[in-house]
Amino acid sequence: MSWGVFARAAPRLSAQVRELFEQYGQAFGYLATVRPDGGPRVHPVAPVITEGGLYCFVLPSPKRRDLERDGRYALHAYPAEHSDDEAYLAGHAVPVTSAAQRERLARRHRAAPGVDWRLFELRIEVAMVTQRFGPLAPAEHHIWRAA
Repeated sequence: MSWGVFARAAPRLSAQVRELFEQYGQAFGYLATVRPDGGPRVHPVAPVITEGGLYCFVLPSPKRRDLERDGRYALHAYPAEHSDDEAYLAGHAVPVTSAAQRERLARRHRAAPGVDWRLFELRIEVAMVTQRFGPLAPAEHHIWRAA
């Protein structure tokens, strides 16, 4: 499911997720992919959140090969500076095949021209925000799953 559909289905949760990913201005997170042997691989990334989608520009790398082979991913926001709140998304990454959409996002987000990047849309199947209201308080989990 696209970011736009998720945002309409769960507006409060999507706002919390976006706030945690974009707490430093540009969105930052850790992208987990699936290695060929089935194990996890984790990479720092700067995802792009628009009104309609969640995207990631990916250079030639093990993570790109992982996404091209097996699109499953998990994305966790960088740790919050002033709280222990966390945001997590999981689903499937799909290559963006529309040249017009790739060019529009590349211009808008200053993706380097002439570089061998690929654009993936991160489709969302699970979204979660974990909030802690004190060092001894139990964590509260707010979870959304695509139907």
